[in-house]
Amino acid sequence: MATPAARTTFAAVPPEAAEVLRPALPGLADEMIAAIAAEVPDYARAMEGTFGQMVRLGVEVALNRFMDMVADPTADVTRARDTYVNLGRGEFHAGRSLDALLAAYRVGARLAWRRFVEAGTAAQLPPDALYSLGEAMFAYIDEISAESADGYAEEQSAAAGESQRRRRRLVRLLAQEPPPAPEAIRMAAQAAAWPLPKRVAVLVAAATDEAGTPQPDARDGEAVPGEEIVEATATRLARRIGVGAIGGAAGGLACVFVPDPDGPGRRRQITSALSDGPAIVSRGPTVRWPDAAASLRRAAGAYRLAAAGRIPGGLVVAEDHLATLLLSSDTALAADLAASRLAPLAALGDGPRARMTETLRAWLDRPGQVQAVAAELDVHPQTVRYRLRQLRELFGERLDDPEARFELALALRVG
Repeated sequence: MATPAARTTFAAVPPEAAEVLRPALPGLADEMIAAIAAEVPDYARAMEGTFGQMVRLGVEVALNRFMDMVADPTADVTRARDTYVNLGRGEFHAGRSLDALLAAYRVGARLAWRRFVEAGTAAQLPPDALYSLGEAMFAYIDEISAESADGYAEEQSAAAGESQRRRRRLVRLLAQEPPPAPEAIRMAAQAAAWPLPKRVAVLVAAATDEAGTPQPDARDGEAVPGEEIVEATATRLARRIGVGAIGGAAGGLACVFVPDPDGPGRRRQITSALSDGPAIVSRGPTVRWPDAAASLRRAAGAYRLAAAGRIPGGLVVAEDHLATLLLSSDTALAADLAASRLAPLAALGDGPRARMTETLRAWLDRPGQVQAVAAELDVHPQTVRYRLRQLRELFGERLDDPEARFELALALRVG
C-alpha cells in the first residue's frame, strides 16, 4: 500500500502525464528485463521458466501500478503489494540476499525514467512535471523495495523458527527417558541437519525452578513457557563450543549435546567456551548417542549438587563425584544412613560436634596419619590424638572395622 508520503509525491505530477506516458509502456518491459539480465550478475541467466515469469510479472505490475498512481494518487493499488512481497520471498528461497533484487529495481527505474523523459519531452510536458515524475518514480522504487524486504524478512523469520523447532525436537528426543526408538532420533537429527556422532556427552548449564516436571510430547518442537532463559543459555553455549554442539531446553534444563567430547582439544574448547559463561556447568559421561539421556541424567544430578553448594562449582565433571551422586539419588535413604551411623555425635553440643565431625572426616581420609590430619585441620598433632581418643569412646570398635569406616565416610558425605 502506498504510504502518505508517496501519495503526496504522486499528487505533484499532473494527472494528464499518465496519458502521455502510457504509449511508452509497450516493449518497455522487454527492454527492462534485458537490461536487468545484462547489469545484474545474479540475473544473468536466461529469464526462462518460473523465474522469468515472476520477473516479467513484477515489471509489468510495477509499470501499470505506477501509471495508475500517476493518473490518480488515491487509486487502490494494495493488491499489487503481494507481487513484491513474493519476489522478496523468492529471493530468500533462492539462497540470495536482497541485493540483486534491489539492484534490478534500480536498473529498471533508471531505464523507465529515461523512456518517460523522452516521451514527456516529446509531448512538451513542463520541466516541473518531469521533475515531480522523477521524485515519484524513486519514491515508488523505495516503496516496492520495502515490500520485497518485508517478504524476505517474513520468510527468513519463518525459516529460522522452523530450524529452531527442529533443534528443540531433537534435543527433547535425545533427553527423553526411556529413550525413543533410534529411528525417531535419526529422523529428527536429519531434519535438524545434525550429524549423529558415535559418542556424545551432555552439559547442563542452567535449570528452571520447575526442572524435572512433566514436559510436552518430545515430538513437539514448540517453545515451553518458562524455558526461554535456559534455552537461550544452552543455545549460546552450544554456539560458543561449536564443532557440532547442539543446545536447547529439555525438562527445564539448559542442555548442550557435545559430539566427540574426548577428542583432541575438546576439553580445552569447552573450558574456553565457559570462560565468561555460567558459573556452573556440569558434564555428564561420554556415551553412545542412543544413551544420551543417561549422560544428561548424570550431568543434571551434578549440576543440582553444585548449585546447592555440596560440591564445587565451575566446570563440574560428574564422574568425579559418583559417591555423592549415589547418595543424592535417594535422599531419604542417605539421611537415614547419616542419622544412624553418626548417631554418637548427635548428643554433643554444636561446637564439639563440629570439631569431632571435622576430625572424623580428616582421619577417615588419612587413617593412621596423625601428622597429615593435624596439617589438614591446622591443629597440633597432640590435639588430633586427644580428639581421636574421644572418637574411640564414641564409636568404639567401628573405627577399626573397614565396613563400618566405609559407611561412616559415606554418612559424612550426606549434606
